[in-house]
Amino acid sequence: MTPEQIRLVQSSFQKIIPISDTAADLFYLRLFELDPTLRPLFKGDIQEQGRKLMHMIHAAVLGLDKPETIIPTVRNLGKRHASYGVQGKHYATVGAALLWALEQGLGKDFTPETKAAWTDTYQLLAGVMQEAAA
Repeated sequence: MTPEQIRLVQSSFQKIIPISDTAADLFYLRLFELDPTLRPLFKGDIQEQGRKLMHMIHAAVLGLDKPETIIPTVRNLGKRHASYGVQGKHYATVGAALLWALEQGLGKDFTPETKAAWTDTYQLLAGVMQEAAA
């Protein structure tokens, strides 16, 4: 990722933090709309899961300029998700739901450049997770 992409992701996520509960709700709403078969994979409190999701995204975003600090955690996350039943085909759906939720939360600030930076970020992190899960 380029320094500009990292800057775009980090600065745009700062705007998501104050509405992180809403962003998480939007994410799961869209995820289950796109693929209702994913709902049974989430057995606990979805609000708590949303808080964990936003915390993990925040940590990953903060570490984009120092990938060596986040890659081990992302690998472990991929392994854990595989044990929950997450399959490779689910990653595209998750990515689509994430980008949609970010677009809803950022509005006009979700520029084409910001979308491209988030797309690259998600593909990078999801690739590490999938590789670790394999």
